[in-house]
Amino acid sequence: MNKKSDLIYGIRPVIEVVKSGKHLERVFIQKNLKGDLYKELIVELHRTKVPISKVPVERINRFTRKNHQGVVALLSPIEYQSVENLVPLLFERGESPLFLILDEITDVRNFGAIARTAECLGAHGIIIPVKGGAQVNEDAVRTSAGAFNYLPVCRESDLKACISFLQKSGISVVSCAEKTDNLLRNADFTGPTALIVGSEEKGINLSLLEQSDTICKIKMHGRIESLNVSVAVGMALYEIQMQRAK
Repeated sequence: MNKKSDLIYGIRPVIEVVKSGKHLERVFIQKNLKGDLYKELIVELHRTKVPISKVPVERINRFTRKNHQGVVALLSPIEYQSVENLVPLLFERGESPLFLILDEITDVRNFGAIARTAECLGAHGIIIPVKGGAQVNEDAVRTSAGAFNYLPVCRESDLKACISFLQKSGISVVSCAEKTDNLLRNADFTGPTALIVGSEEKGINLSLLEQSDTICKIKMHGRIESLNVSVAVGMALYEIQMQRAK
């Protein structure tokens, strides 16, 4: 359960927190909630790309028994960045952007471990979906060993649109998946790159695979055909940095 200090409850208080510019991790809204104030809340949440969960009132009551009006928000421990702002900034600094796109990575400890590895190996940011991905909660922050303090995280409502923006910006989008003959070590990562990794259960969504410029895999020698996603990310990022160091 989240700390009481992380909770904002009540429709108007949550609206004001969003308008103030504070970052929310998720907002839980009671199912079938109605009214003009509720509509204003939804507009503000969509504007700022805050994840919304429609839940029974019993779920809301687990957070607080006070007058929550059917709405509870969790403050985020980090400030989310915008891909549209971050990409031009990197090019202006003369850097070759390197992003990680996490497609439905739901395990918070894997998420934290990925952030730790990404920060250590020079990634410029992590891109996650608004829906279907792990939250940046206390477990994720702890597992990251402080990486979230330095590594930008961009939360996007539409990964396909985000990928299209990256490609139009001159960034090559590479999916790391098993169903290909192309090996990661044979790809060229010296230019601007965004690497997509998927969950261990579902892998990368087909629509994102089709949108990728290239699909590559890590060469395997053992009998087990898959790696923990955080380990796979570490191996891929190490390969990328080895190429860039030459």
